[in-house]
Amino acid sequence: MKPLAGVKVLDFSKVLAGPLCSQYLGDLGADIIKVEPVGLGDETRGWPPFRAAGLGTVFVSANRNKRSIALDMKSDEGRKIAQELARQADVAIESFGTGVAERLGIDAGTLQAANERLIYCSISGFGRTGPLKNSPGYDVILQAFSGVMALTGDEGGGYIRSPISPIDQMTGSHAFSGILASLIERQKTGKGSTVRVSLLETAIGLLGYNLQTFWERGVQPPKCGSSHESLCPYQAFEAADGPIMIGVANDNLWRKFCSVAGLEAIVDDPKFRTNADRVAHRAETLGHVQTAIAKRPVADWDETLAKIGVPCSPINSLAQLLDHPHTKSTGMIVEYEHPVAGAMKGIAQPILFNEQPRKVGLPPPTHGQHTDEVLAEIGLPHGRIEELRRAKIIA
Repeated sequence: MKPLAGVKVLDFSKVLAGPLCSQYLGDLGADIIKVEPVGLGDETRGWPPFRAAGLGTVFVSANRNKRSIALDMKSDEGRKIAQELARQADVAIESFGTGVAERLGIDAGTLQAANERLIYCSISGFGRTGPLKNSPGYDVILQAFSGVMALTGDEGGGYIRSPISPIDQMTGSHAFSGILASLIERQKTGKGSTVRVSLLETAIGLLGYNLQTFWERGVQPPKCGSSHESLCPYQAFEAADGPIMIGVANDNLWRKFCSVAGLEAIVDDPKFRTNADRVAHRAETLGHVQTAIAKRPVADWDETLAKIGVPCSPINSLAQLLDHPHTKSTGMIVEYEHPVAGAMKGIAQPILFNEQPRKVGLPPPTHGQHTDEVLAEIGLPHGRIEELRRAKIIA
C-alpha cells in the first residue's frame, strides 16, 4: 500500500505549481480529484505540442494519477457540488487570483467551517497580502521580478529565461511538503490547517546564498554564465571536440586536476594555490585550464577526471541524457498506455520507496473524464447528473 492511500485531495489548481503538487500526492497513493472549468479546462491542455486534443505536453507532464471533473463553479449548483466534494476531502488545493476563491465560495474559511479536518493549500504568484497581492504571477514573471533573470546568462548578453520553470516547480514542492507536514499535524490535533506558498517567496528562498553574497559585497554580482562567482575553475570549457563541464570545488580537487592536466607547474603558485587565489585571478586561471582542456577530446577528459574523482560531465542534449545507460538504470522514465493518446512516456516522481519500481497508476485524464463517477460517489443519481450536463454545469 502506498503511503497516502486513503487521502482524498480536491485540486482546483491549474498550470504547473499546483498540478505538480497534487501529482506528487497522487504518486504516493492519494485520490486526486482535479476540478476543471467546463470548456477547455486547465489552460495547459491547450499548450502545444499535442499527442491528442486537450493533452498538451505540459498538462500531461503534471497530471497523472488524477480524476478529472468539469464543473462550472460560477453557478450556484456548481458551487454546491464543489463544497460537497470539499466536505468529503482531506486536502484542498487552489491557485486562483487573490479574492477569487472567496467569490466562488471555496475559500479556506468557508470550506473548513464545514470540514474542520480539511487541509487547505493556497498557491499564488505574489502572495495573498502586500501591494502586489492582486498581480498575476507566472514563472517567467517571477524570474524577472526576483532578480533571478538578472543573474542568468553571460555578462553582456541578453536576458535569459530558465527553461525548466524552476520557480513553479519548487513552489509545487513547497506546497507538497507543507501538506505532508499538515497531515502529520492533523494526526495530533484532529483538525486541518492552512498552507500558503507563493512563487515570489519560492524565488526569494532560491536566492539564499546569492543574497547573502550581495549583502556581503554590496554590489550586483555579474552574470556568471556556466560558472560560479565563488569557485574557480568551475564552468564549461571547450575540449578538442566539444564542451565539457568541470567542477573544481575545492583545493584537493585542484591538485588532482592539475596532476592530469599538465598543470603541475602552477598548482602551488601563489596566484592559484587556493580557491580564493584562483577566484581573485579568475581570468588567468581559466586561461591555463582552457589551454589544457583544448588538447584532448571530451570522452578522454570524462574518463580521466572520473577516475581521479574530479566532477565533470559532457554537456548532453536531451537525447543523450535519455540514451545514457545510467539514466535508464534509474527507472525515472516510465512508460504507460493512454486510452486516447496511445503509448506514452513520462517522468516518475524522484522518490523511491522500499525499492519498489516506479510506475504510472492513472494516465493523465481527458477533460471531465470522471465527472459522472465522482458525482455518483457523493450521492447524485444518474438523472440529476444528466440534468446538470444539459444545463452545462458539468461536462
